[in-house]
Amino acid sequence: MTNKPRVRFAPSPTGPLHIGGVRTALFNYLFTKKHKGTFVLRIEDTDQNRYVPGAEDYVIDALNWCNIPFDEGPGKEGNYGPYRQSERKHLYKQYADQLIQNGHAYYAFDTSEELDLHRKEHEENGKTFIYNWHNREKLNNSLSLSENEISKKINSGDPYVIRFKCPIDETLQLTDEVRGTITIETNVLDDKILFKSDGMPTYHLANIVDDHLMEITHVIRGEEWLPSLPLHVLLYRSLGWDAPSFSHLPLILKPTGKGKLGKRDGIKGGFPVFPLQWIDPKTKEIASGYREDGYLPEAVINMLAFLGWNPGTEQEIFSLKQLIQAFDLGRVNKAGAKFDPEKTKWFQQQHFQNTDEVLHVEQLKNILQKKNISSSFDLKKVVGLIKERAVFTNDLWDLSSFLFIAPSECDEKAVKKAWKEDTASLMHELTRILSDISDFSSENVSNIVKSWIKSKEIGFGKIMMPLRISLVGSLQGPDLFDIMSIISKEETIKRIEATIERL
Repeated sequence: MTNKPRVRFAPSPTGPLHIGGVRTALFNYLFTKKHKGTFVLRIEDTDQNRYVPGAEDYVIDALNWCNIPFDEGPGKEGNYGPYRQSERKHLYKQYADQLIQNGHAYYAFDTSEELDLHRKEHEENGKTFIYNWHNREKLNNSLSLSENEISKKINSGDPYVIRFKCPIDETLQLTDEVRGTITIETNVLDDKILFKSDGMPTYHLANIVDDHLMEITHVIRGEEWLPSLPLHVLLYRSLGWDAPSFSHLPLILKPTGKGKLGKRDGIKGGFPVFPLQWIDPKTKEIASGYREDGYLPEAVINMLAFLGWNPGTEQEIFSLKQLIQAFDLGRVNKAGAKFDPEKTKWFQQQHFQNTDEVLHVEQLKNILQKKNISSSFDLKKVVGLIKERAVFTNDLWDLSSFLFIAPSECDEKAVKKAWKEDTASLMHELTRILSDISDFSSENVSNIVKSWIKSKEIGFGKIMMPLRISLVGSLQGPDLFDIMSIISKEETIKRIEATIERL
């Protein structure tokens, strides 16, 4: 690619950014970073009725948390601003007028009542009303009215819209980087509204004008925009502009594989579908976010990259840098990608394991501080002991809490299984063995205790299970001798004696 690409992510601030939107932003980011281009954020807020306060900030915070920040956009002004469509209102009318002048658009004065009547008549005859080439010459518009009538209507303030005049009997060959060549007959298309009488453009016109003026070279967007592709390509042609390259990404499907993933699926399945927590300004309803649920941004990004794309190798764990190097639009799938909450957790676990241990030590330190627990333990050792089974930061505490707070009760099932008539006397004997050990390292204690068990000619479980119950409170947890070396000889003996007394 010789010219550096310019791509854009253009969400509407009508609520929180769904992970489908994050995936679109991510694919734009990966593509443009691979080719040393520019990632633009444009806020498409022309529909003021659906505008939700806080939604724009949410989008920016989400992109930053995911480590895919935009290069140009609101607050990062480049040479192509403003980057909110509501601040670009003055730009669109001239292009709508240009389309009328060159015969590619027309004024339509049809009222809602008139259009409803046409729809009803068509329904009664088992047909669908489409406003296009086969009826536009007969409807209330500038194609069927005289110059005089048109001027009169406009001058007297009659409401109107500007519709695109779709060409007749043409076969369009459209190219999509993901789907290949798409063939469509222009006769099946309707004459879409481009401009409303309130002075606002519709999405179709504003989108094309903005992409052209911002010199966007590649439009990478969701599959839901595929039906708009013919109109958008025709608009570029009618305005005498070169169209960008188009790629339509597959839908993200529910875990069942049926239908598009939505907010309700997350609530029902107990998993987030938003990057960050969102509190609805009206209802105060809270939607959970990956950040607040303890996920790492690297894990979320890695998971999203694999929804609709694959690198063509066996590798699944990627850093953002590796994703940039490996990403190729040619490897994006056409078919919808099934969302898998368990696979997301797997990505989280892999990235959590790959995180520098120093960070985990800091996280555990913070947890202990919040719980007002002061400890002289070697936290690096503690983290090393439990890290493999941890998925989230909170697991660091859940898996190690017994080290800092001695168990006050024991798992009943475990006691039933492990604590027999002679257990108390064996445990007393074990405390005497332990008190004579001066080198209380994991390896040394292990050797001495195991030799003693062998000399008594009893099964290992007869000692190890009640010992684990004494130290942990259950039959769970990491290596026993590692636990003993961390909590110290005194604490080990104290816990065994307390358990003998309790049971």
